[in-house]
Amino acid sequence: MVTNRPHPTARQRDRRVHHARPVGLMIAALGIVIFNVAPYLDWAEVDLQGGQTVTRNGYDTDSLIPFIAYVGIGLLIAMIYALQRASRGQHRGLTLVSMAIGIAAAIQCVAFTIDPMDVLGLGDDVNLQAGVFVAIAGAALWAIGSGVFASEIEGDDHEWHEGEGAVDVRGMGEHTR
Repeated sequence: MVTNRPHPTARQRDRRVHHARPVGLMIAALGIVIFNVAPYLDWAEVDLQGGQTVTRNGYDTDSLIPFIAYVGIGLLIAMIYALQRASRGQHRGLTLVSMAIGIAAAIQCVAFTIDPMDVLGLGDDVNLQAGVFVAIAGAALWAIGSGVFASEIEGDDHEWHEGEGAVDVRGMGEHTR
């Protein structure tokens, strides 16, 4: 039988394609889920006159928090899609964006712990609650997981050949691939 497909060279036959391991994605997913739960928890408690206290959750304290959480869900869906569709199992630009937003989310929450905004307009006597610390932990896991996933192999990384180990093909011409 005659075909018009070119015959693979020995080097092409020996090439093993390595895919990104999803461990970093799993860590990021856990962090994103935790960060999405955090806005429902109490973030601040304000002591009112007369001995009364009012608590506010993450949605009430800062509208940016739920927005960041929803962006995390979108990034997670995109990274899962890339894991399934990308030739090496991930898209580094996407994972780096996810890491950057996870870092920004952590910084936003840490800034809230340092100087909590007057959430009710009733004074500056704001006591922090557990929700903000849960958000910090979730954002940290999100950023770390995205960083681990971004460090995995992608199409521009090392090509592996049987018996040769890693060969760095960056900067080489097309004829050597």
